[in-house]
Parts: sequence; structure tokens; C-alpha cells
Amino acid sequence: MKNVNVVLVHGAFADASGWAKVILGLEEKGYNVIALQNPLASFDDDVATTRRVIDAQTGPVVLVGHSYGGAVITGAALGASNVKALVYVAAFAPDTGESLGALLEKYPSKIGTALVPDAAGFLYIDRAKFKEAFCGDVSDVERRVMAATQKPIKSDIFAYQAKDSAWKKIPSWYLIASEDQAINPALQRVFAQRMGAKSREVKASHVPFVSRPADVVSIIEAAASGLGD
Repeated sequence: MKNVNVVLVHGAFADASGWAKVILGLEEKGYNVIALQNPLASFDDDVATTRRVIDAQTGPVVLVGHSYGGAVITGAALGASNVKALVYVAAFAPDTGESLGALLEKYPSKIGTALVPDAAGFLYIDRAKFKEAFCGDVSDVERRVMAATQKPIKSDIFAYQAKDSAWKKIPSWYLIASEDQAINPALQRVFAQRMGAKSREVKASHVPFVSRPADVVSIIEAAASGLGD
């Protein structure tokens, strides 16, 4: 849709190229799409990187976050007048004072026992557990590439406590992945309910942008409805 910008924010263990199918689907429908690359070395840096991309856009922005990217958009959209809608795709949506680590402890999933640190404190998913914990419904070829190219996240980020939440002020949508083994679907439903999001549920693993891209495009379109020319 002309003049509507869709900004896609990846989560941990992935990068912007993971949005490939969604990018192509949205561009075919006329949206301006930007999939940014976050360092995953600190929460504040990821928020700042995302905010620079938001501020560079002309026209309304639909801000989309997957997994950890949901926490990032929750902070980056604060005070950004051009962000008109937030879309959470199997994503964290923390409230003030909440940390991702504490949320994962309260709502455990298979990701908890699948993570391995490197010498600098960055976390990877154990390759032997990658399919089960992260992407159980993608092809073997896609899984192999995703496992080989996974982008690690600094472990300190999971202790960071959210300061404020943009979803309290900006209309929000939430795509719940019912077969998710990384973020417990019960936690996703809690997020969606308390933010008053317009939610949908799909039978998908943690990566519906790979396994169910049409559903991801559809919910983004719903969020963008009425924003463009």
C-alpha cells in the first residue's frame, strides 16, 4: 500500500533475512518494507538501532517484531508519532519491570534447555535441539540453513527489565503460534490479552514468518488497513 512503511524486527537466533517470504509478500501488495539488522549485543543498542530506522521513514509505520524483537519494538515505539500499529509475531511484549528471563521461567518451554553460551556470554541454540526448540515445521533445507546462520544473543539481555510499554498507547495485533516450543503459547496468549491486541492463532512453530508467511502478511495487512493512500 502506497506510503505505508512496514518495519520488520527480527528476534534472537535469526537475522533480517529470515523475513524473506514476508518481505516479498508485502512488497507484492505495494508496501514499503524495511527489515533491519540488530546487533543483539544489548537491549538499549537494539532499541536505538530500531528507532533510527523508524525515524528515517516518511509516512505511517507498522512496526513488527518477532520473539525478542517484540520486546525491542515495545521500547523503540515509545514517543514515535509515526508508528501507528504494532504487530507481535510469537513475540515478547513485556510490561514495566518485567524481564524476558523471568517470563521464560514462569512459562517454561524447550528453549530453556537448548541454549548454550560461548566464551563471551552470547547464547546459541544447540544444533541438535534446533528443530525441536525453534522450527519444527520448516523443511530440512530451511532448518539446516537457519541453524548454520543463527545469530547469537547476549545473555545479559534476558535480565533487562522493561521500562515502559508502547503497546499501552499504540493499537496492537498479535499472531499466536500454537505449536511454539520457544515462547510458550500460554505466555503469548497472556501478552495478547493484557494488551488488548487483535489476536489470531495459527498452528505453527516459533517461526511462522518462515512456515506460515501468508498468515504473517495477512495480520500485518490488517494492522495497516486504513493507514495509506
